[in-house]
Amino acid sequence: MSKNARLSLIIVAVVAVVVAGFFLFSRNDTTAAPQSADGRVTVVEYLDLSCPACAATYPGVEKLRAEYGERVTFDVRHFPIPSHRHSELAAVAVEAAGAQGKRDDMFRLMFDAQQEWAGQQTSQRAAFTGFAQQLGLDQAAFDKALDDPALRDRVLAQRAEGSKAGVTGTPTFFINGTKFKGTPSYDGLKAAIDKALS
Repeated sequence: MSKNARLSLIIVAVVAVVVAGFFLFSRNDTTAAPQSADGRVTVVEYLDLSCPACAATYPGVEKLRAEYGERVTFDVRHFPIPSHRHSELAAVAVEAAGAQGKRDDMFRLMFDAQQEWAGQQTSQRAAFTGFAQQLGLDQAAFDKALDDPALRDRVLAQRAEGSKAGVTGTPTFFINGTKFKGTPSYDGLKAAIDKALS
């Protein structure tokens, strides 16, 4: 083989590697959750507690959680939309309840009463404090947590992470790191999870 032919092959190989690398690393639909090493499936949901679509999706997600048990990990992350007046504080309230072991229960109360608080113009701190009372939380600890900058930073970090992963609206789901496309109905999510499990 001539020297020029070898040089041409090397150049073609380098270009192929660069192009392949570009396509591999430019995909932004698989950055939200790592694939489970033990063959199980991870479903990550980015949601906004003021979002009616998130509230509508919530019962189906809860049903899926119950059906799949330990085979599927459901990871809920906050994506408070800035134009939604109370979403950020609602997310902090969920995390404050989580510090007392009641994160899932606070999610349920938030969605069950969403129509009562989400569209209000005044602060809904009292409503969220009322939820904490319903759950029997330590009120002083909950109130202190609502003002904890670390909890707010955690919520905002999740939103930033979601933005980086390509989240533009809520709810947005990732199944084993791949962005779910289509309407996140119970049936649609179940089909995607079953495919990931197979």
